[in-house]
Amino acid sequence: MAQFYFRYGTMNSGKSIDILKVTHNYEEEGKPVLLMTSNLDTRIGKGKVASRIGISHDAVAIDEGFKVFDYVAALSEKPRCILIDESQFLSKENIYDFAKIVDNLNIPVIAYGLKNDFRNELFEGSKYLLLLADKIEEIKTICWYCEKKATMVLRLLDGKPIFEGEQVQIGGNESYIPVCRKHYMNPEL
Repeated sequence: MAQFYFRYGTMNSGKSIDILKVTHNYEEEGKPVLLMTSNLDTRIGKGKVASRIGISHDAVAIDEGFKVFDYVAALSEKPRCILIDESQFLSKENIYDFAKIVDNLNIPVIAYGLKNDFRNELFEGSKYLLLLADKIEEIKTICWYCEKKATMVLRLLDGKPIFEGEQVQIGGNESYIPVCRKHYMNPEL
């Protein structure tokens, strides 16, 4: 019986390297896998999943209007697993389509992404993943300032934390750092 997984973590927790590792393991065993990502993350190009350590893989780019269920149902060779990077950027409809794939096509889906944004609000995709996933797993990392578990992200502008602005701003270490609750609430400590 296929299941729907949501693996979340803050920035720099290793989500992308984990998804690339899982992809490699399936491919090494000759099992077809479908790697997908949000079309919003274009840091190294549209339809790419990349880790900070330099490993990357092509992926199907999903935008808000992409009919995920129809796309997968039409594939002549069904994947053994579907892996999604940057799932926080997906729409409610996208997430419901993935749940339908698990339930109706019996294909496991593993979604990786952030849970909350720099304002400490849920992303739309994350909200529906938390509601629909069969299994929810945290990928952990430590706070930029101390050794506590990081559960939030700070957005930086000229090296200073900011708490207002558009929810989506694509960036890496130059724009975001993982922090614990204490350092999110009091970044000057």
